[in-house]
Amino acid sequence: MSPSPIHSITFGRAAPGLAVRDIQAAFRFYSEILGMQKVFENGSPVGFMVLKKDAAEIHLSQSRDHAPSTVNAFHMFVEDIDALYAICEAAGVRIIKSLKDKDYGQRAFVFADPDGNRIDVGQRI
Repeated sequence: MSPSPIHSITFGRAAPGLAVRDIQAAFRFYSEILGMQKVFENGSPVGFMVLKKDAAEIHLSQSRDHAPSTVNAFHMFVEDIDALYAICEAAGVRIIKSLKDKDYGQRAFVFADPDGNRIDVGQRI
């Protein structure tokens, strides 16, 4: 059996896409709480936005009828999870699962953005 052509393809950056009801409110949340910066926007009015901090990138899409899911929208790794958790708590961010060490080798918590998108945050122990 010959190898699949997929083995010769290199994959690059991948970024989660999040639907949000109010893209400007979502931008304020992600910039003020997570320190992300807008690196691209499209539309008039703006209907799509790319936010970035370090290696993390999120693509926001305006969807006025967005309904949050009960599953995590994405997982991201950070280097100081205790500090991020404290920032989220101080800002009144809705914590879905509190910070604790997991049996799979991560310290993790889950929060929800203003649109109910669940973000799973972890740090390797």
